[in-house]
Amino acid sequence: MVLLTVEGIGKTYGLKRLFGDVSFGIDDRDKIGVIGANGCGKSTLLKILSGVETSDTGKVMVSKEKRIVYLPQDSVFEPDDTVLEAVLKSSDHTMELICEYELVCTRLEAPDADHDELIEKMSHLSHEIDACGGWELESNAKVVLGKLGLNDLTARMGKLSGGQRKRVALAHALVVPSDALILDEPTNHLDADSVEWLENYIRRYSGAVLLITHDRYFLDRVATRMIELDGNTALTFSGGYASYLVQKAEMEEQEVRDERKRNALARQELEWMRTGAKARTTKQKARMQRAESLVYAPAKEKKQELEIGFGSGRLGNRIVEFHQVSKSYGSRRLLDNFEYLLEKGDRIGIIGPNGSGKTTLFDMIAGRVKPDSGHVEIGSTVRLGYYDQESRELDDSKRVIEYIKEIAEQITTKDGSQVSASKMLERFLFSPAAQYNYIKTLSGGERRRLYLLRQLIASPNVLLLDEPTNDLDIPTLRVLEDYLDSYAGCLMVVSHDRYFLDRTVEHVFVFEGDGVVKRYPGNYSVYLEMKAAALSKEDAAPVKKAPEAPKPVPVASPNQRKLSGKEKREMEQLEEAIARAEKRQSEINGELSSAGSDFQAVQRLGEELDKLQAKHDRDMARWTELAEFA
Repeated sequence: MVLLTVEGIGKTYGLKRLFGDVSFGIDDRDKIGVIGANGCGKSTLLKILSGVETSDTGKVMVSKEKRIVYLPQDSVFEPDDTVLEAVLKSSDHTMELICEYELVCTRLEAPDADHDELIEKMSHLSHEIDACGGWELESNAKVVLGKLGLNDLTARMGKLSGGQRKRVALAHALVVPSDALILDEPTNHLDADSVEWLENYIRRYSGAVLLITHDRYFLDRVATRMIELDGNTALTFSGGYASYLVQKAEMEEQEVRDERKRNALARQELEWMRTGAKARTTKQKARMQRAESLVYAPAKEKKQELEIGFGSGRLGNRIVEFHQVSKSYGSRRLLDNFEYLLEKGDRIGIIGPNGSGKTTLFDMIAGRVKPDSGHVEIGSTVRLGYYDQESRELDDSKRVIEYIKEIAEQITTKDGSQVSASKMLERFLFSPAAQYNYIKTLSGGERRRLYLLRQLIASPNVLLLDEPTNDLDIPTLRVLEDYLDSYAGCLMVVSHDRYFLDRTVEHVFVFEGDGVVKRYPGNYSVYLEMKAAALSKEDAAPVKKAPEAPKPVPVASPNQRKLSGKEKREMEQLEEAIARAEKRQSEINGELSSAGSDFQAVQRLGEELDKLQAKHDRDMARWTELAEFA
């Protein structure tokens, strides 16, 4: 059943046309991901569909008696409302009853409460909720709040951080009864566990979902259709993100073939005209007109792409050293005697629940926060680039070009050439006209792209990226990932984006709470495999036997023995073997994709992949064992 229909809508802001002639339909069970470059109008499209804004042209038709709930990027709350009130406030009668019931329960806990009156009111509300079948809704609300880490329901909205308010807004959107959800960046400010829970929630949700997110794993696992805004209209693709990539590549290949065919035909018709053919007949006149239309047809405008071409400065032996660092905020302990010496080539992903201390770790490296005990030493050759999630160095009162020129008028690229600040901004997709806009007028994605440029132009050799995937579009993330592939400095990334972590890191630090930080080899997917293997061992253990603990590589452990020379050589050989195996696995996957219906080739490659995986697992287990003592 069609829930919503879009017919030829278009939107323009000033002289900038976001999109035009956008048409599609949404069925009542669709799960649709919306993607496109920053500034192409994704958020505006969602506002139009939810009724917050109107389109300049076309129309949006919603089926009668269907309720659509919209989650914007920035929700507005009453600062004096509690978390519970903000989540449960709604025009829905059952939601109002549940909100009132929960507030009565909260007031009952007060020492000076009138218990008789409150109990009577609670009983009355309980009967009303029972009559309208609202207890399941109340149970769902509490599950959602718990999964999103909203445990203090009495906290005032005005005192919450931006990330906490975002999670309250998401909880509200999920709890309110609806037939469709329109979600703008729902995964921002969520930790990896919460993102995984949200995936499962949306898959189970019985209504339609239309969402914007830059989390490609999320899109691949949730979306049944993809809509891409290309700066003009909307293109629809079936399946999730991986399917979109395949279809998009095929479309671009077809466009290249069509362009070659057009050029060949134009040359043929031009040659015919040069022979001096007389345009006496109607047929000849038509052919000349066709030749002219082919020759003078406007060439398809080449899509502009982001370019990142910065080097990194030389690093000495001392980089960043943590010596018995401890840090707490009140009763919340973030780090407890943390020890780590950053080494050349380190590529570390940092994960953990919100508020566990990930950003605080970066702030200590940057000198913004001091440890309670211990100390952090920064090497004399370190040039730090800190891309923080709040973009704290952005100055809204400045123009784009002024903000970059504060650092350098001329910028040195990776190949040693000099580029002006204006030309470098063009490489980061800021047109000459846009460079004179004030920063306060930029979209969220454009602000983050500008801030990324500011951090990279000094060619840092230690790069800290705190939630880089928030607000950066997928094309920008692809280019950033390619740049980091060849980045020669040290990289530390805080991110909930599993795809980005898999592409960029080689070790994972896990903040497990109460000051405990553990180190695991490999990227995020390898960490998940190790975690799952450890859990399965616990499940399989006999009742009377203590469950086996997982075998992470601790960041620091006193009194541990050192590796022998033979073991060090073995560890180096294992690292080389693991790297070769992973490279060959990637090659085999590519060969399998191109093998098609060649059964013998598929069988041969499959057998090789199985053997390779088995050896890789053995090597990884041995490497992990040695790494515990390294």
